[in-house]
Amino acid sequence: MKVIICGAGQVGWQIARHLAGENNDVTVVDNNPELVRRATDTLDVQGITGFASYPDILERAGARDADMIIAATFSDEVNMVTCQVAHSVFAIPRKIARLRSQSYLTAIYSDLYRRDHMPIDVVISPEKEVAQAALQRLAAPAAFDTESFLDDEVQLLGILLDDDCPVLNTPLRQLTDLFSTLRAIVVGIRRKDNLIAPSAGDQLFDGDQIYVCTHRDDVARTMEIFGKQQAKQDRVILIGGGNVGLAVAQSLEAQTTRVRAKVIEKNRSVAETAANALERTIVLHGDGLSAELLAEANITRADAVLAVTDDDKTNLLAAVRAKAAGCPMTIALVNDPTLVPLMAPLDIDAYINPRSTTVSSILRHIRHGRVRQVYAIGDAEAEVIEAQVLSTSPIAGTAIRDIGFPEGVLIGALRKGDKVVRPTGSTRVEEGDVIVIFAISEDVPEVERLLQVSIDFF
Repeated sequence: MKVIICGAGQVGWQIARHLAGENNDVTVVDNNPELVRRATDTLDVQGITGFASYPDILERAGARDADMIIAATFSDEVNMVTCQVAHSVFAIPRKIARLRSQSYLTAIYSDLYRRDHMPIDVVISPEKEVAQAALQRLAAPAAFDTESFLDDEVQLLGILLDDDCPVLNTPLRQLTDLFSTLRAIVVGIRRKDNLIAPSAGDQLFDGDQIYVCTHRDDVARTMEIFGKQQAKQDRVILIGGGNVGLAVAQSLEAQTTRVRAKVIEKNRSVAETAANALERTIVLHGDGLSAELLAEANITRADAVLAVTDDDKTNLLAAVRAKAAGCPMTIALVNDPTLVPLMAPLDIDAYINPRSTTVSSILRHIRHGRVRQVYAIGDAEAEVIEAQVLSTSPIAGTAIRDIGFPEGVLIGALRKGDKVVRPTGSTRVEEGDVIVIFAISEDVPEVERLLQVSIDFF
């Protein structure tokens, strides 16, 4: 597949890394020559320096015979014009654009992206994706990572095992016997920075980070088995009232279960905009790092603090100050992956990586076969893929134990009709089933091959 990626920032670079690693023909376009040089030096991609919306630049990038264009520059308008030029001049069949401004994303204006208007096939909103990730963190506060699959019926939980975990040193096959009614499967284990798909004989140890696919009705029981207690999040403080903070606050207001939320925003005009958009949420104008303001927000009674400003260091410091003030749960928005190792020493419970959530959204629309969802784990170490089984797929009509999956691949959940079942070796995968697959990155191309015969974008 020939793909043009416009924008060589964090998201563009990560997408290029994914696609180039799978032997796609990738060209990266950016007006910053340093970013282009970084991409061509570290990845097997071609690079073009120039403005992505210019037709002559796209022509040099190979737009005449490109299969897809991904517009992920820092400018919404450049991304939109790039897709228009790609459609009108070069007839590129698949166009994905990242748009940040909420005005472009309002539902009443969705007709704007029709093929005869602004021809964008897929619109990705980083702020909405991050807000959704924040809400999922709140829903499973004892997990350091979480994502929903199969229409929210299955949860992927990232759990850090402590020395008080009751199932340490227990083979996974024994867990299956001990908890025969539990609809949960350990699909990944990270131990000493090495992520693997475990076998039935593998044991769990103190300090392991595990990834578990579990039915939504079994989340609390799953967390309890691995030594974690689920606490209700009734009082939440958001530090940062920009696009992300506002989206989270509005979602909390829309929930059926009442959550008392407060927003702290340093910029007065942004605070006023948030206050006008929210109905029940209290908005405080001031510095989220201020101990006095945190006390005014009643930090000692808060169940969780989400630091979601546009500055990583502010988010880290705000989370640390909130924890020191007595808040039991802190979540920080962190763009820079090199800061993630600081989470544990700083006693920050969970983090949200906007790059990872945006990359996952774009990958969902790139994967071959009937791929419905993709979630990237860690620094592109693995993917969790939700896909529908086609009649042409080599795995259709085959028992799971007989499928030739690579060692780094496990099925974590399976839905037959409207029923979600825990897959076992004897479970037969049929046409129309929807499966959730954990795959180490190097094994993703083989998973794609097993999911399809001919290229068929969902």
